[in-house]
Amino acid sequence: MKRLIEILLCLLLALASISCQEASQTNATKDTKISLDKKTTDEETQHILDKINEAGAYKIPDLELKKDENYAGTSDEFEPFRHVKPYKEHFLEQLEYTGAGRAYPEPENVETVKIGFIGPIESTVSVATGGKSHEEPLGRKMLKGCQLAIEQANAKGGYLKRNIPFELVVKNDNGLWGASGNEIIDMAYKDKVWAILGTIDGANSHIAIRVALKAEVVMMNSGDTDPTFIETNIPWVLRCIGDDRQQGYLLVDYIYKKLGFKKVGIIRASNRYGRFGVREIKDGSRRLARPVPIEMAYALGLEDFSLQLERLKTENVEAIVHWGDAEDGARILNQAREMGMEQSFFMCDRCLTDEFVEIAGKNAEGVVCASSWNPDDKNDRLTEFRAEFKKKFNEDIETFSAHAYDGMNLLIWAVQNGGLNRAKIRDMLAYRKQPWPGVTGNIVFGAALDDIGQVYLARYKDDEWVFYSREDLEIPDRIISD
Repeated sequence: MKRLIEILLCLLLALASISCQEASQTNATKDTKISLDKKTTDEETQHILDKINEAGAYKIPDLELKKDENYAGTSDEFEPFRHVKPYKEHFLEQLEYTGAGRAYPEPENVETVKIGFIGPIESTVSVATGGKSHEEPLGRKMLKGCQLAIEQANAKGGYLKRNIPFELVVKNDNGLWGASGNEIIDMAYKDKVWAILGTIDGANSHIAIRVALKAEVVMMNSGDTDPTFIETNIPWVLRCIGDDRQQGYLLVDYIYKKLGFKKVGIIRASNRYGRFGVREIKDGSRRLARPVPIEMAYALGLEDFSLQLERLKTENVEAIVHWGDAEDGARILNQAREMGMEQSFFMCDRCLTDEFVEIAGKNAEGVVCASSWNPDDKNDRLTEFRAEFKKKFNEDIETFSAHAYDGMNLLIWAVQNGGLNRAKIRDMLAYRKQPWPGVTGNIVFGAALDDIGQVYLARYKDDEWVFYSREDLEIPDRIISD
């Protein structure tokens, strides 16, 4: 009996020893994994993540908010009421998210990590968009940029914490305000996406982001350049493309300071894109004591622009700014030349396309367009993206595909680091201070979470677009009065 008890004790000690070894190996494995994760995460990202996790459910992360000296890099010359110190200036300090969303645990049964896309990819007819929809070619390019980003992320292992793939949930923005909001609801609650990229139309974007606010889901915009989009000051919204405010300021500086024009007329599309796009052109002109004497709008789909051009001609303007789609811009230019109008033409970034050049023909020579990026920039990321896009779609890249690619990669990065928690995904993007090295250039988020990076002008010269930065044009980045 004594011998049996000794044998049992030996067996128990042996089992305990094996169990301790296994636990030690398990802990060692966990420690190694944490160490590897930290090695693959840069110092700033790890700091943000640590502070987010420390905050828990009811505290705000102890992280510094972004603060800007002035909104969107606005020069003192373009500041409204610049001779009077305002009581309150908006959009200079980042808005915090103070909800409890950071406390939600990651769900257990997840087969794919879903990211939403909403954009105009199917034709519709809508009063809100001025009749038949017209932005589908832009939306399809945007979708392709997202598809390539998702495909590349999955080729690298997908969502690395779970080794599961990313999935793109695609919705059409049909131009109806209520419908675009419904699509966001479906993605947030039915499809259970972790973030959303979209859209292009200014009115629909405004509706979509208000629904995203209620659903508490991040929305990245890569195609709507309406300056008022980001002025909603919603902490769940970011934009990774330079807006019409910044492009307008550069155009105004170039037109008046560099070229010395004094009398400039405007012709624009009779929709939100045209109306809001020229607002900073008009305001900037007035503040430089060169008020715009005439602004002519045209209905979408119009083929005869003689009425608008005759008015511009009668006003004896020295230059003309057009804000609208490429096809309309080219036809306006051709008709102006047929009428003997030799004024310099300046256009928005939507006219910076092969379609514009094809329709305008020889009249495209000398036209200057605003641009949110420089597609001729010499960087390896852009070269690789151009080659991969061409290989997959047999098409050349342009602004909508490139900015969507950058925007989707930003969302993927935030998910990889923040995990499957919408609030933490938002935090990773909102608190990031380092510029994002995108294919469209360095993306710098200001206090309003708008891209305040560099914008460009492009001149069509000798059968190609030539891009110029402020530095190339020798125009100061920001003038500050004494």
